[in-house]
Amino acid sequence: MKVEIGKNLLCANADQADKNRELFRRRGAAVINIISSPGSGKTALLEKTAQLMGDKFKTGVIVGDLYTDRDARRLNSAGATAVQINTDGLCHLTAAMVFQAFKEIEPENPDLLFIENVGNLVCPAAFDLGENAKVALLSVAEGTDKPAKYPGIFREAAATVISKVDLLPYTDFDLTSCLTELKELNGKMEVFVTSARTGEGLAKWCRWLEEFAAATK
Repeated sequence: MKVEIGKNLLCANADQADKNRELFRRRGAAVINIISSPGSGKTALLEKTAQLMGDKFKTGVIVGDLYTDRDARRLNSAGATAVQINTDGLCHLTAAMVFQAFKEIEPENPDLLFIENVGNLVCPAAFDLGENAKVALLSVAEGTDKPAKYPGIFREAAATVISKVDLLPYTDFDLTSCLTELKELNGKMEVFVTSARTGEGLAKWCRWLEEFAAATK
C-alpha cells in the first residue's frame, strides 16, 4: 500500500510538472532545478550569477527552504526576482509548489528561471518540477565521495558545479578523483569548478547558461 501511495504522489506530481513545463515554454523561460546538500553554496552561486548576467537576462529564482526567507532576500538584493517557498519540514519541492510560486514571478517575464531546491541530494532528485534541466552542486568541503554515495542526481544532471574551490588547500578533497568519478557516472555532463568568493570558473558557467537558454527557446 505504501508503494502505491508513493506512485500516486509521483504520478500527480508528474502531471503538474508537464503543465509547468508548457507554461514555462509559453513564457519563454529556460528553467534549471539546482540540487545540492545544505550549505554547499547554491545561494552564493545564484547571487553571483544574477549579478554577472544582469545585463543579458532577466533572472528569476524560486527558493525552496524549510523555514525563513533569508535566501530570497539575498537574491533580490543581487538583482534577481526571487520568491521563497517554505516547506515547513518537507525535504523537497513539488511541481504544485513551483506552479504557485511562479505566479508571483511571471509578470517579470524571466528569461532564466532557477529553482533552488531544498538542501538534500536524495528526495529532490525524484520530483520533476517542470524544469528543462537539473544541475547538481557539490562543495569541496563535503568530501570527494559524494557522487558515489548519491549517484542518482549526478546521473540525471546536465551539469555539476563544484563550489568553494578556494577552500581546496584547507581540505582533503581530491578534485582529480571527483572529476573522474563524475564523468564515469555521466559522460555527457558539463562540470564547472568554481568559487563564488574569488570568481573562479564563473565566466565559463555563465557562458554555458547563455547557450542553455538559447537552446531551449
